[in-house]
Amino acid sequence: MAAKKKKKKAAKRGGGELIISKARTKAATRKCNVGGEFYGALDKAVRQMIADAEARAVGNKRKTLKPVDL
Repeated sequence: MAAKKKKKKAAKRGGGELIISKARTKAATRKCNVGGEFYGALDKAVRQMIADAEARAVGNKRKTLKPVDL
């Protein structure tokens, strides 16, 4: 049971699991294959975009992320 709790806490902090879906990422490509390292890099970029959007929303005194924050 302790292992499950640690895994859930790690997922909430942003570690461990990917935000992006490997299957959907691969399905979105038409002419190229997807290398194994691409998923981690894409996940890192998405996490950074979310953090930047969150900072912008907080800077504008909002608690809701909107498309304009991207």
